[in-house]
Amino acid sequence: MSEPNRVGGVTYRAADPGYFESRGLRRHARVWSLWALGVGAVISGLFSGWNVGIASGGFGGLALAGALVAVMYLGLVYSLAEMSPALPHTGGAYSFARSALGPWGGFTTGLAESIEYIMTPAVIAYFIGTYLSAIAETDARFQPLWWIACYALFVALNYWGVELSFKVSVAVTLLALAVLAVFWLSALPHADFARWALNVGVGPDGALVELPEGGGAFLPLGGGGVLAALPFAVWLFLGIEELPLAAEESVDPRRDMPKGLVLGLFTLIVCAAATMVLNASIGASGPDGFRGAFSLARSSEPLLDGFRTLYGAGTAKLLALFAVAGLAASFHTIIFAFGRQIYSLSRAGYYPALLSLTHGSRKTPHVALFGGAALGLALILACWFALGAERGGAAIGGILLNMAVFGAMISYAFQGLSFILLRRKLPDIERPYRSPLGVPGAAAAIAIALVTLWFQLKDPLYRSGAYAALAWYLGGLAYFALVGRHHLVLSPEEEFALRAFER
Repeated sequence: MSEPNRVGGVTYRAADPGYFESRGLRRHARVWSLWALGVGAVISGLFSGWNVGIASGGFGGLALAGALVAVMYLGLVYSLAEMSPALPHTGGAYSFARSALGPWGGFTTGLAESIEYIMTPAVIAYFIGTYLSAIAETDARFQPLWWIACYALFVALNYWGVELSFKVSVAVTLLALAVLAVFWLSALPHADFARWALNVGVGPDGALVELPEGGGAFLPLGGGGVLAALPFAVWLFLGIEELPLAAEESVDPRRDMPKGLVLGLFTLIVCAAATMVLNASIGASGPDGFRGAFSLARSSEPLLDGFRTLYGAGTAKLLALFAVAGLAASFHTIIFAFGRQIYSLSRAGYYPALLSLTHGSRKTPHVALFGGAALGLALILACWFALGAERGGAAIGGILLNMAVFGAMISYAFQGLSFILLRRKLPDIERPYRSPLGVPGAAAAIAIALVTLWFQLKDPLYRSGAYAALAWYLGGLAYFALVGRHHLVLSPEEEFALRAFER
């Protein structure tokens, strides 16, 4: 490294010639690969997680929360569609915030996204284990073996090379969509929205109760239930914002990235609406059967419960095995995401530089992949063994899920702010695509993200997850203040930001 260059409270060193040679990536992705990466990252949320929001606001509360969250993602995705081809670097959210808000803003955004991307696959691994345990009828105590196997398999696939990573993304995403389509077509003739989706009411003590004949209020808990359900509705779209992390592995990010982002989001909006309505609108009479929205509020595998209702336990197992493809799609693609996200921050010196090394021939960020996977797996294993199977599972499905949402909401707010500031501060940079929603769309994304964050902190059941993420966040900021800011490197993201403001 050369002599340090101090800029605004941080210290840069120009990299030696071999620094970036040992940190190279390979271009491969085109529009459909990017579309599959975005849809695949999210699609597990349609198989598990979203349904718990019914307990916060009834089906109607969750449905309206989903509509609000869709508005947030429209504002966010169109903002990313403009920023990503203008700043086509692997850093994604960190890169945008670095150019708009400086090194501290870049790190603050990147750290929040790290929390999201490390926690999300950990939660998905838990849901995969829940599905596979139900299908194979294995003892719940053996769930950690499913998690270890999942991490080993999909980290290996991402390690092998970018070409294989994207081929697997396309294959499992298409399979997951096919499973959803089978469910929709199967459920449609049996759907009774008023009977099953509106079978949640409020008892004298304020707790939700089942209405045996349905026909309840659309909003049993009123407007407050809509807002309380926001953190769970996020699970229907969480992850699509990872696409800009593939910018340096995209053949033509200026042309393909906006198309992949927008097409992916509209695919997810259609899938989310169909899955929510139809999964809640089926049921069976009797105390042990699946009973629409009331049962969904407590289900760990809502789609599997729906298949059981439609086809019986035997056939449902076969279909649910295919349903695991949806969880696997998101698990695979978000492992891709945290590998690139950790890689970009470490290449720029915000994290230890060792984490940005790439494999000599495969050109994959293998150290970042192994490090992120080890941390996520360690966290879910710690919850499981420290709290026991029942409480540990609840902690993973609730606390860690909310840690992921907490990190995402902070990241979204900073990305929306970055869009607004880049429009103002750098009006003349080349923008191959311009957001049709502009500044109002970004402002709406910021507002909804902050409201979602606030309701996470208000919910006593999930407040601990937000507090745990906050502790991680503060620890990361302390690391940057004491260590990271003195070791920054002039990576592509950093050079662009410095040059942009020297004009």
